[in-house]
Amino acid sequence: MDTYMLAELTIRQFDESTKLIFSGAQLVIVTDTGSRLWYIDIDGMTQTSLLRSFNESENIRVELTAVTAGGRAFEGTGYLHPNVQHHAAAIRGEGELAGFK
Repeated sequence: MDTYMLAELTIRQFDESTKLIFSGAQLVIVTDTGSRLWYIDIDGMTQTSLLRSFNESENIRVELTAVTAGGRAFEGTGYLHPNVQHHAAAIRGEGELAGFK
């Protein structure tokens, strides 16, 4: 399991891009028996209305672009699972991350 702190994270849904504002976010990559799974944990999100809209939506699929604290840029597709009460979210990855080797 590898963990990378994120400096920037932008999601795109329905041709609308939103730069997320957070106090901390990390990308976690899990390699298990030849497959690579990934997810992003986000804490301290101030965009409560965005979290609420994902909480009420059936379509939680997003495209994302991000930059790690070390400057590595990548993009991918995932599903944003909001936690409105704790001002947090998780993005469960779908497929490979582009640009992240």
